Amino acid sequence: MKLDGFSKSNAPMEGGEGFQKENKRLLDIPLDGEVMIKAGSMIAYTGDVTFTGKSSPEGGITGFVKDAVSSEGTPVMEAEGSGHLYIAEQGKKIQVLELDEDESISVNGNDVLAFESTIDYEINTIGSLLGVPAGGLTNVSLTGPGEIAISTHGDPLVVTPPVFTDPDATVAWSTNLSPSVTANKTFEIGQTSGEAIQMEFTGSDGFVVVQPHEEGARNQGQ
Repeated sequence: MKLDGFSKSNAPMEGGEGFQKENKRLLDIPLDGEVMIKAGSMIAYTGDVTFTGKSSPEGGITGFVKDAVSSEGTPVMEAEGSGHLYIAEQGKKIQVLELDEDESISVNGNDVLAFESTIDYEINTIGSLLGVPAGGLTNVSLTGPGEIAISTHGDPLVVTPPVFTDPDATVAWSTNLSPSVTANKTFEIGQTSGEAIQMEFTGSDGFVVVQPHEEGARNQGQ
Protein backbone atom coordinates (compact mmCIF):
# COMPACT_ATOMS: atom_id res chain seq x y z
CA MET A 1 0.00 0.00 0.00
CA LYS A 2 1.30 3.44 -0.89
CA LEU A 3 1.86 5.96 1.86
CA ASP A 4 -1.04 8.24 0.88
CA GLY A 5 -3.34 5.22 0.67
CA PHE A 6 -2.27 4.11 4.13
CA SER A 7 -2.98 7.57 5.51
CA LYS A 8 -6.42 7.78 3.95
CA SER A 9 -7.53 4.26 4.90
CA ASN A 10 -6.60 4.80 8.55
CA ALA A 11 -7.77 8.40 8.93
CA PRO A 12 -10.41 9.21 11.58
CA MET A 13 -14.02 8.99 10.49
CA GLU A 14 -15.74 12.34 10.03
CA GLY A 15 -19.15 13.44 11.22
CA GLY A 16 -21.37 11.86 13.82
CA GLU A 17 -22.05 12.67 17.43
CA GLY A 18 -21.39 10.91 20.69
CA PHE A 19 -18.93 8.09 21.32
CA GLN A 20 -17.64 6.68 18.03
CA LYS A 21 -15.53 3.57 17.55
CA GLU A 22 -12.79 4.22 15.02
CA ASN A 23 -12.21 0.48 15.12
CA LYS A 24 -12.85 -2.32 17.60
CA ARG A 25 -10.09 -1.11 19.92
CA LEU A 26 -10.04 2.69 19.63
CA LEU A 27 -12.69 5.19 20.70
CA ASP A 28 -13.18 8.71 19.37
CA ILE A 29 -15.03 11.09 21.69
CA PRO A 30 -16.14 14.34 20.00
CA LEU A 31 -15.66 16.66 22.94
CA ASP A 32 -17.54 19.86 23.66
CA GLY A 33 -17.64 20.04 27.43
CA GLU A 34 -16.68 17.31 29.90
CA VAL A 35 -16.27 13.55 29.86
CA MET A 36 -14.83 11.05 32.36
CA ILE A 37 -12.21 8.61 31.07
CA LYS A 38 -10.00 5.96 32.62
CA ALA A 39 -6.67 7.44 33.66
CA GLY A 40 -3.94 6.58 31.18
CA SER A 41 -6.35 5.78 28.34
CA MET A 42 -5.74 8.94 26.26
CA ILE A 43 -3.63 8.21 23.18
CA ALA A 44 -4.23 11.45 21.21
CA TYR A 45 -6.46 14.48 20.96
CA THR A 46 -7.11 17.48 18.75
CA GLY A 47 -8.31 20.93 19.76
CA ASP A 48 -8.04 22.31 23.28
CA VAL A 49 -8.42 19.70 26.03
CA THR A 50 -7.33 19.72 29.67
CA PHE A 51 -7.17 16.73 32.01
CA THR A 52 -7.83 16.68 35.74
CA GLY A 53 -7.12 13.63 37.86
CA LYS A 54 -9.90 12.31 40.09
CA SER A 55 -8.88 9.91 42.82
CA SER A 56 -10.96 10.50 45.96
CA PRO A 57 -14.49 11.32 47.11
CA GLU A 58 -15.30 15.02 46.87
CA GLY A 59 -18.95 15.96 46.90
CA GLY A 60 -19.75 12.49 45.66
CA ILE A 61 -17.51 9.80 44.25
CA THR A 62 -14.91 11.22 41.90
CA GLY A 63 -12.56 8.27 41.61
CA PHE A 64 -12.47 4.52 41.78
CA VAL A 65 -11.59 3.10 45.20
CA LYS A 66 -8.59 0.84 45.52
CA ASP A 67 -9.01 -2.90 45.31
CA ALA A 68 -8.81 -4.29 48.85
CA VAL A 69 -6.79 -7.32 47.79
CA SER A 70 -4.52 -6.29 44.92
CA SER A 71 -4.15 -2.64 46.03
CA GLU A 72 -4.50 -1.63 42.39
CA GLY A 73 -6.63 1.43 41.85
CA THR A 74 -8.70 2.25 38.79
CA PRO A 75 -8.65 6.05 38.77
CA VAL A 76 -10.60 8.19 36.38
CA MET A 77 -9.81 11.63 35.08
CA GLU A 78 -11.96 14.42 33.74
CA ALA A 79 -11.30 15.64 30.21
CA GLU A 80 -12.67 19.09 29.45
CA GLY A 81 -12.59 21.25 26.36
CA SER A 82 -13.37 20.95 22.67
CA GLY A 83 -11.96 18.74 19.95
CA HIS A 84 -11.61 15.02 19.41
CA LEU A 85 -10.34 12.76 22.18
CA TYR A 86 -8.97 9.33 21.24
CA ILE A 87 -8.74 6.67 23.94
CA ALA A 88 -7.86 2.98 24.15
CA GLU A 89 -6.72 0.45 26.73
CA GLN A 90 -4.05 -2.14 26.00
CA GLY A 91 -5.68 -3.28 22.79
CA LYS A 92 -8.90 -4.38 24.50
CA LYS A 93 -12.11 -4.33 22.49
CA ILE A 94 -14.49 -1.45 23.18
CA GLN A 95 -18.24 -1.74 23.69
CA VAL A 96 -20.35 1.45 23.58
CA LEU A 97 -23.67 1.40 25.42
CA GLU A 98 -26.35 4.08 25.69
CA LEU A 99 -28.28 4.26 28.94
CA ASP A 100 -31.73 5.81 29.09
CA GLU A 101 -32.75 8.00 32.00
CA ASP A 102 -32.63 6.00 35.25
CA GLU A 103 -31.32 2.93 33.36
CA SER A 104 -28.33 1.38 35.12
CA ILE A 105 -25.60 -1.21 34.73
CA SER A 106 -22.90 -2.43 37.13
CA VAL A 107 -19.44 -2.74 35.61
CA ASN A 108 -16.21 -4.19 36.96
CA GLY A 109 -14.00 -1.23 37.88
CA ASN A 110 -11.20 -2.55 35.65
CA ASP A 111 -13.44 -2.47 32.60
CA VAL A 112 -14.91 1.06 32.74
CA LEU A 113 -13.24 3.07 29.95
CA ALA A 114 -15.32 6.27 29.65
CA PHE A 115 -18.71 7.80 30.39
CA GLU A 116 -20.45 11.08 29.70
CA SER A 117 -20.75 13.74 32.38
CA THR A 118 -24.52 13.15 32.48
CA ILE A 119 -23.91 9.67 33.90
CA ASP A 120 -24.29 9.27 37.66
CA TYR A 121 -21.88 6.75 39.12
CA GLU A 122 -21.31 5.05 42.45
CA ILE A 123 -18.47 2.80 43.57
CA ASN A 124 -19.24 -0.41 45.41
CA THR A 125 -17.16 -3.23 46.82
CA ILE A 126 -18.69 -6.67 47.02
CA GLY A 127 -18.30 -7.20 50.74
CA SER A 128 -18.27 -10.98 50.74
CA LEU A 129 -15.24 -10.93 48.46
CA LEU A 130 -13.07 -8.97 50.85
CA GLY A 131 -10.04 -10.97 51.85
CA VAL A 132 -10.44 -13.41 48.96
CA PRO A 133 -7.50 -13.61 46.55
CA ALA A 134 -9.52 -12.97 43.40
CA GLY A 135 -9.96 -10.02 41.06
CA GLY A 136 -13.07 -8.10 40.18
CA LEU A 137 -13.92 -6.91 43.70
CA THR A 138 -14.81 -3.33 42.85
CA ASN A 139 -17.78 -2.53 40.65
CA VAL A 140 -19.15 0.77 39.40
CA SER A 141 -22.88 1.40 39.15
CA LEU A 142 -23.54 3.68 36.17
CA THR A 143 -26.94 5.34 35.75
CA GLY A 144 -28.17 7.20 32.68
CA PRO A 145 -28.96 9.12 30.71
CA GLY A 146 -25.82 9.06 28.62
CA GLU A 147 -23.25 6.93 26.85
CA ILE A 148 -20.66 4.70 28.46
CA ALA A 149 -17.76 2.71 27.03
CA ILE A 150 -16.50 -0.51 28.56
CA SER A 151 -13.51 -2.60 27.49
CA THR A 152 -13.27 -6.36 27.15
CA HIS A 153 -10.55 -8.84 26.32
CA GLY A 154 -12.07 -10.36 23.18
CA ASP A 155 -15.75 -10.56 22.31
CA PRO A 156 -18.05 -10.60 25.35
CA LEU A 157 -20.69 -13.20 26.11
CA VAL A 158 -24.01 -12.08 27.62
CA VAL A 159 -25.77 -14.77 29.65
CA THR A 160 -29.05 -14.89 31.57
CA PRO A 161 -29.07 -15.98 35.22
CA PRO A 162 -29.05 -18.24 37.07
CA VAL A 163 -25.34 -18.56 36.33
CA PHE A 164 -21.97 -18.94 38.09
CA THR A 165 -19.03 -16.88 36.80
CA ASP A 166 -15.33 -16.49 37.46
CA PRO A 167 -14.82 -13.07 39.15
CA ASP A 168 -11.73 -12.49 36.98
CA ALA A 169 -13.79 -12.92 33.80
CA THR A 170 -16.92 -11.04 34.90
CA VAL A 171 -17.29 -7.66 33.18
CA ALA A 172 -20.78 -6.33 33.99
CA TRP A 173 -24.27 -7.20 35.13
CA SER A 174 -27.75 -5.76 35.53
CA THR A 175 -28.05 -3.59 38.61
CA ASN A 176 -31.13 -5.53 39.71
CA LEU A 177 -28.84 -8.51 40.31
CA SER A 178 -26.95 -8.88 43.60
CA PRO A 179 -24.16 -11.41 43.10
CA SER A 180 -23.03 -13.56 45.98
CA VAL A 181 -19.68 -15.29 46.27
CA THR A 182 -19.27 -19.03 46.71
CA ALA A 183 -16.23 -21.23 47.18
CA ASN A 184 -15.80 -24.41 45.21
CA LYS A 185 -15.28 -26.93 47.98
CA THR A 186 -13.92 -29.57 45.62
CA PHE A 187 -10.57 -27.76 45.58
CA GLU A 188 -8.15 -29.00 48.19
CA ILE A 189 -6.33 -26.74 50.59
CA GLY A 190 -3.23 -25.31 48.94
CA GLN A 191 -4.61 -25.39 45.42
CA THR A 192 -4.87 -22.06 43.60
CA SER A 193 -7.21 -21.42 40.70
CA GLY A 194 -9.74 -18.82 39.65
CA GLU A 195 -12.35 -21.57 39.59
CA ALA A 196 -12.07 -21.93 43.38
CA ILE A 197 -14.04 -18.68 43.86
CA GLN A 198 -17.23 -18.08 41.92
CA MET A 199 -19.83 -15.33 41.64
CA GLU A 200 -23.40 -16.60 41.77
CA PHE A 201 -26.18 -14.70 40.00
CA THR A 202 -29.68 -15.95 40.79
CA GLY A 203 -33.14 -15.13 39.47
CA SER A 204 -34.36 -15.14 35.89
CA ASP A 205 -34.27 -11.42 35.01
CA GLY A 206 -31.34 -9.35 33.83
CA PHE A 207 -28.03 -10.33 32.27
CA VAL A 208 -24.37 -10.96 33.07
CA VAL A 209 -21.46 -10.05 30.77
CA VAL A 210 -18.32 -12.21 30.78
CA GLN A 211 -15.16 -12.12 28.68
CA PRO A 212 -12.87 -14.92 27.44
CA HIS A 213 -10.05 -13.77 29.69
CA GLU A 214 -9.22 -13.86 33.39
CA GLU A 215 -7.92 -10.49 34.60
CA GLY A 216 -6.53 -11.82 37.88
CA ALA A 217 -4.77 -14.74 36.24
CA ARG A 218 -3.00 -12.36 33.85
CA ASN A 219 -1.99 -10.02 36.64
CA GLN A 220 -0.59 -12.93 38.65
CA GLY A 221 1.42 -14.14 35.67
CA GLN A 222 -0.52 -17.40 35.34
